[in-house]
Amino acid sequence: MQLLPVNNWPDYELIDSGNYEKLERFGKFILWRPEPQAVWRCSLPHEEWNRVHHGRFLKEEKSDEKGRWILKPSTPEQWYLTYGHAGKSFRMRIGLTSFRHVGIFPEQAENWSYIIDTLTSARLQHPRVLNLFAYTGGASLAARAARAEVVHVDSVKPVITWARQNMEASGLDNIVWVVEDALKYVRREVKREKRYQGIILDPPAYGRGPEGEKWVLEENIAELMHCCSQLLYDSGSFLVLNLYSMGFSAVIAKNLIHDYIAPLQEIEFGELGASDRYKRMLPLGVFARFRR
Repeated sequence: MQLLPVNNWPDYELIDSGNYEKLERFGKFILWRPEPQAVWRCSLPHEEWNRVHHGRFLKEEKSDEKGRWILKPSTPEQWYLTYGHAGKSFRMRIGLTSFRHVGIFPEQAENWSYIIDTLTSARLQHPRVLNLFAYTGGASLAARAARAEVVHVDSVKPVITWARQNMEASGLDNIVWVVEDALKYVRREVKREKRYQGIILDPPAYGRGPEGEKWVLEENIAELMHCCSQLLYDSGSFLVLNLYSMGFSAVIAKNLIHDYIAPLQEIEFGELGASDRYKRMLPLGVFARFRR
C-alpha cells in the first residue's frame, strides 16, 4: 500500500493543517478552509493563519458544507494554476464555490502524472480515454495533453462549462463533453460495444444525475466496475479508481479492480494526500490503479 502526497507542483502547497482546517497556497494566494480529516492540532497559531491568508471559508451554522468566502482586499475570486509533468502541461481555474471547493483537488496531481506517463509510454497513435464523474477536468486535460482522444462525462452542466474553459486556457481542444449520469452512459457504451485504452473513475459517495438519477457509492459501484471491465481493452490499457467516501479504504478499491478486471500482474493502491510544512500527511482520498 502506498502513501502518495502531492510532489513537485510549484503552484500548490499545503502550509499547515489541524483543528479540522487546512491552510493552502494556490499559486500566489493562500486559502483557509475546513478539513474534516485534520483532527490533530495545527502547528502555527491561528494568529499566523489570519495574518497570511487571502481568503477564508466560513460554514453556515446549519450546514456541514455550504457557506461563504471572506476575502481580503485585492484577492480575486478566480485565477489559474498550471500543472506540468514530463513536458506536458495544462491550466486549471481556481473558483471559490459556496461548498468550500475551489475547482481543483490537488491530491489528484499524482494521478495526472500517472495518466501522462502511461499514455506517453504506450505510444499509441490515438488512444481513447473515458473520464467518469470528471468534474472540472484535471484528468481529462492530462490525458488530452498526452494526445489521447478523451470523453469527459459529468452530470452537472456548469461543471462541464468550467472544464471546457480549462481546456481552452490550456491551448487544448477536441475533448468530447457529455452531460449525463455516468452509470447510464457506460451501460449504453457497453451495448454499443465501445472500447477504451483508459478509464478514470472518480465517483462521489452520493450524487444525482441530470434527470434525477440517484447515485449511491455502496449500491452502484459494483455495476459500474462491471460495465467498465467490458469497455476496457484486454491489453495496452489502464484504469484509475478514486474513492472519497470516508468509510472506504484503499483495500476496497483494490478488491473492486481485482474482482472485476483480470488478469492483472500488479495493482497499485493506497492513499492520496498532501504533506504540510511540518511533515504531516493529510489524507484526502484513496486510489487503486493498474496498467497492462
